[in-house]
Amino acid sequence: MDSIFLSASDWLLYTAFLLLLVSLVPLGISFKARSKKPEKIAITMIIVAFIFQVLYFVLRWTATGHAPVSNMYEFIATFSIMMIGGFLVTYFYFKTKIIGVFAIPLSLLLIGYGSLFSTDAAPLIPALQSSWLAIHVITVTLSYGILSMSAVAGLIYLLKAIPADEKSKRASALEMIMALIVTILVYIATTVVMQGIVGYNDEFYYTDQQGQNVVAEYHLPSLVNYQDAVAVENAGENNYEPTEHFHTGIDLPPIINAQSLNTVVWSIILGVIVYGIIRLILRKRIIALLKPLSNKADLHLMDEIGYRSVIIGFPIFALGGIFFAAIWAQIAWSRFWGWDPKETWAFITFMFYTIFLHLRLNRGYEGEKSAWLAVIGFLLIIFNLIAINLIVAGLHSYA
Repeated sequence: MDSIFLSASDWLLYTAFLLLLVSLVPLGISFKARSKKPEKIAITMIIVAFIFQVLYFVLRWTATGHAPVSNMYEFIATFSIMMIGGFLVTYFYFKTKIIGVFAIPLSLLLIGYGSLFSTDAAPLIPALQSSWLAIHVITVTLSYGILSMSAVAGLIYLLKAIPADEKSKRASALEMIMALIVTILVYIATTVVMQGIVGYNDEFYYTDQQGQNVVAEYHLPSLVNYQDAVAVENAGENNYEPTEHFHTGIDLPPIINAQSLNTVVWSIILGVIVYGIIRLILRKRIIALLKPLSNKADLHLMDEIGYRSVIIGFPIFALGGIFFAAIWAQIAWSRFWGWDPKETWAFITFMFYTIFLHLRLNRGYEGEKSAWLAVIGFLLIIFNLIAINLIVAGLHSYA
């Protein structure tokens, strides 16, 4: 029965992905259509997709016996669900559909990124065997879903407010964000192609931070590697023999996840190349290509959505990411706070949004200034999701 539930949950998430992808067609058409029919079709598809996502969450919880937020795949899938939920709440409350043009592709991007990790339902490690797993992580992903609406509204505001051909720092900064998005897309595409299609696999034997002997699988040529790592190949039955693999000779201590960092380095290199090719083909900035999507946006409404999303999302993040996390840390590790890399980044994110609200309420940071802060805040969340989770070793490395 558990296997049936797991299979059904995977099917539901995949179907939801397809529905969200297809919904972008009628949603895009609705901006030029005279009737409300395309918009109603798009929203109906998004609602059905959201229901399927929620059912995925429930069935996987039923099958595994714990909240499906214990690994990167489950966490990112839940993040995506919360983002779609955040869009639907925003749509029905503010009566604006333009948020969906950006929020849905972002949610699809998250699901695509999450699919790079193992989808297997494994038993919980001792540190995660607690009811606080569901309380802490679900609350954090809920806050992420709400705060992402602030970033989407801020991005739309900036795309409309900043002329694409303007020679200024703000236009260059916005284009840098576009370059970053291209790099993330390249990161996902590169991993899928090299791991799933090409099947590139170099194995290196090394000693991790806990002193255990581990074999790391590289799906891209080794630019950076673990200190004293030895190239090996599988000789069968979990036996390995020394061999030769490409390696530049750059070695890092095991506190850094060199395997993930290697993929990130490759993604940055390839991302810059792809971005340059796109610019050569378009002969203009990427923001000029996206600007028409924001032409019908109401700047005042985008500013209002951005502010209200932070007002709601920030207290939820403080509750789940700081308060609940501290309680669970005391139970699991006998201390409320220990400046683990992820704890440190949670504090940085908390302080950023604290400063955001202070500047907004007391310094008059509205409009474009507020939009920039909303986008930067979301970049902090994404940095935590990719870099802190995968590259820096710590007590939260199992995530």
